[in-house]
Amino acid sequence: MNDTDAPRRGTGDDAWWMPPSSPGQSSPGQSSPGQSATPPNPPPAYAPRPSFGGGPTYGPYGGPTVGPAPIHGNSGYGADHTAPLAFAPVPAPRRSSTWRNRQLAGLVLVAVAVGGGVTGASLESGDGPTTVTSAPVPPNTATTQPTQPLARVAAAVQPSVVSIKVSGGGASGEGSGVILRSDGHILTNNHVAAVAANGGSIAVRFSDGKTASASIVGRDPSNDLAVIKADGVSGLVPAAIGSSADLHVGDTVLALGSPLGLEGSVSSGIVSALHRTVDLGGESSGGAPPAPTAVVTDAIQTDAAINPGNSGGPLVDDSGRVVGINTAIASLGSSGGAGTQSGNIGVGFSIPIDQARTIADQLINGQKPSHAQLGISVSDATSGGAQVGELTPNGGAAKAGLQTGDVVTEVDGNPIADADALVAAVRSHKPGDTIAVVYARNGERRTAQVTLDSSN
Repeated sequence: MNDTDAPRRGTGDDAWWMPPSSPGQSSPGQSSPGQSATPPNPPPAYAPRPSFGGGPTYGPYGGPTVGPAPIHGNSGYGADHTAPLAFAPVPAPRRSSTWRNRQLAGLVLVAVAVGGGVTGASLESGDGPTTVTSAPVPPNTATTQPTQPLARVAAAVQPSVVSIKVSGGGASGEGSGVILRSDGHILTNNHVAAVAANGGSIAVRFSDGKTASASIVGRDPSNDLAVIKADGVSGLVPAAIGSSADLHVGDTVLALGSPLGLEGSVSSGIVSALHRTVDLGGESSGGAPPAPTAVVTDAIQTDAAINPGNSGGPLVDDSGRVVGINTAIASLGSSGGAGTQSGNIGVGFSIPIDQARTIADQLINGQKPSHAQLGISVSDATSGGAQVGELTPNGGAAKAGLQTGDVVTEVDGNPIADADALVAAVRSHKPGDTIAVVYARNGERRTAQVTLDSSN
């Protein structure tokens, strides 16, 4: 594993990132007393990657079933029960998706992009199969204002959420997005926008039912983020942007978007865990080789229902501020063939907004996203920590005196359990930052001050 594509954490200077004091109060360019749009620095300690009770099992997303892999737990399977691990295909487009070579047994991580042309969900009822069809969300005809707290949050955020339809290269699909600026700049996932990257088309539907064509402003495949811009629009309602650094496990969150094409959907849950590292695989379309692997570091895990079509939509806190961009789910493997895709089982992942907003700023300004890097390749050390492999000549780590075989155990006082944790720690910074790296060499504990390089 190499950290050369590590993104940075930072803050944008644009007013649209600053949150209001509560939903419906003030504009996104105003912050209430005591609030700051700048996340704390340094970031909190990083937890190790999630483990779901099994050894490594991995395979191509959208490819054949691989396995078997043991399933452990009390969900109706015996301790020695085996079941195939399948990477449930998204009808269009298909792309690879794995944990970083440490797959969860009996589960599979899927980018919840786009339900390729999905217009409804086939369900089972007492009278047989039923189809739920997605229709434009009608205007709110309620005669009263919402009074329950989460209903007020949903009402405040909905005008800033869009449904996205994409097509190109014979593929099509659907996703979601969140409005950043009143002039039509919209943040979504790269795996949503990538379908239209080579001469395809994008259509956006707003909460009031109006539609507009859109074009790609910029993409960052390595972080699974993209910015698109709706054509010929003005006066849109930008989302209020919070800080993912302020989240705690157990906090209430809402996920908004268009799962399975069902526009204007809202689900609720809590923050289940923080600081996950999620490997989404590489982007591939039209027979082209995969792009660099997309890795979500410092990801937010939530049990709010996320399904295909939710990708690119916002995860918001109980004040209606965006804290994440929904991007992936872990799902039980499906054996239903190429036309099926597993859905939500309560394990979803979102890109933290503290990372996403910096990348969005760069894309909107016409810049190539800059990613911090140590200038080393790393692997898991057998006794814990991240072992240094190759070093980039004249890179930050080499200049600071690190050598091949050193084992990094701490960054800025935060423990480093493995290679993923080191990548996450680096990606939380920006190029030019100096970090304190504690490492072991021949049993001796050492400390170095490393200035991070840029991948650009």
